[in-house]
Amino acid sequence: MEVLGRLVDASNATLLCEIEGESGKFKVIYKPIAGERPLWDFQDGNLAYREVAAYVVSELLGLHVVPETVLREGPFGPGSVQRWIDVEEDLDIVAIAQSKILAIEKIVLFDAIVNNTDRKYGHILPVSDSVIFGCDHGLTFHSEDKLRTVLWQFAGDPLSKEAISSLQNFLEKLPQSGLANFLIEDEIDSLAHRTLRLLEEGIYPFPSQEWPAVPWPPF
Repeated sequence: MEVLGRLVDASNATLLCEIEGESGKFKVIYKPIAGERPLWDFQDGNLAYREVAAYVVSELLGLHVVPETVLREGPFGPGSVQRWIDVEEDLDIVAIAQSKILAIEKIVLFDAIVNNTDRKYGHILPVSDSVIFGCDHGLTFHSEDKLRTVLWQFAGDPLSKEAISSLQNFLEKLPQSGLANFLIEDEIDSLAHRTLRLLEEGIYPFPSQEWPAVPWPPF
């Protein structure tokens, strides 16, 4: 893995790297555990594991909204390594994020399940109208409800048949998911509880009145 540069706007060490694969070189984002800043409400040295867990859940849900992410050794020790996604610079990210297209709805469903407390506009990566990825999932899977997002336009909308099927299939796969390699038991139990609650309510969640509903800054 060759380090190409650092993303200076990131709060934790975030490095743009290049990897030699079987089909040639490709870029990745490498977040070493050694570069994580301590947080009062998350375990120390655990954000990289949550990044990988987010990818696992995205795949289990069949949403495919998180770029391929693994935990591996890098130049500065173990960390999460995520495939880099190219995005056109002239796209209106806010307009896309505030739309109600299916690709955004998939991210909303995913965030509700993983309890994303940091869905900002800058964490949305449009590739096309039908393919939109999300990134920066270190602040996820907390056992307490902490959903904070800029994507509230679906609040109160009923879940589609496809979304319900995705959640049901996810619950069936959860016991054999391997998430215990990345999350503690309480967090996995809370993950299952959120999924069941969403199925029972049948609608997308509303903003909480007990904590800020939008991360700051929103970008």
